[in-house]
Amino acid sequence: MKPAQLSFEFGFRPGLEGGDFLVAPCNAEAVAWLESGRRWPAPALVLHGPAGCGKSHLARLWSRREGGGVVPAADLTVTAVPDMAGAALVVDGADSVAGDAERERALFHLYNLIAERCGRLLLVAREPVAGWGVVLPDLASRLRAAPAAGIGAPDDSVLAALLVKLLADRQMPPPAEVVAFLVPRMERSFEAGRHLAEALDRASLAGHRPITLPLAREVLAGLGLGSGA
Repeated sequence: MKPAQLSFEFGFRPGLEGGDFLVAPCNAEAVAWLESGRRWPAPALVLHGPAGCGKSHLARLWSRREGGGVVPAADLTVTAVPDMAGAALVVDGADSVAGDAERERALFHLYNLIAERCGRLLLVAREPVAGWGVVLPDLASRLRAAPAAGIGAPDDSVLAALLVKLLADRQMPPPAEVVAFLVPRMERSFEAGRHLAEALDRASLAGHRPITLPLAREVLAGLGLGSGA
């Protein structure tokens, strides 16, 4: 990517009413499902995507806006379900319940109770439901009927815009050549972008240095990504 190519043609904006989540083509469908007032055709929505794509972050923003809670799938038990079911709930790592009889039954009862209370259940997972391997038939049928929204890995233009935003938020807008140098050498995820911006910020403040190509090379080397060319 050349410096001249750093133009962002998509509608890059904060997501979920001002939350710190950048909306881009790879996640726009998921954000649309979670926008305020959007009707779901079932009590649950499955939000899936690879590690680092920002799905858990997006789910937490939705939960905060809706006044709900977030529960790790590992904490699901049948006895705990009545206290969990509210108007809005996120189950993070929902695909991990597959094959665990107790947690599958807990998720089944949770789904039913939230449906009875006219609430909404957001299930966060790495894979679509078809790849979970759920054993309990009644749970499997409910999950298959739930709508799903996927988040893809960010492309170069999204990663570039993410770095620009994160560093500008720290009053350290990076030169275009630095962004163009970093993007092809970094891990392809939103999480990696946040870690890289934090590392650049720390290095710049510690050394009282602006963000330049030499500093970017040093930071990459410190993160074990090599200094690059």
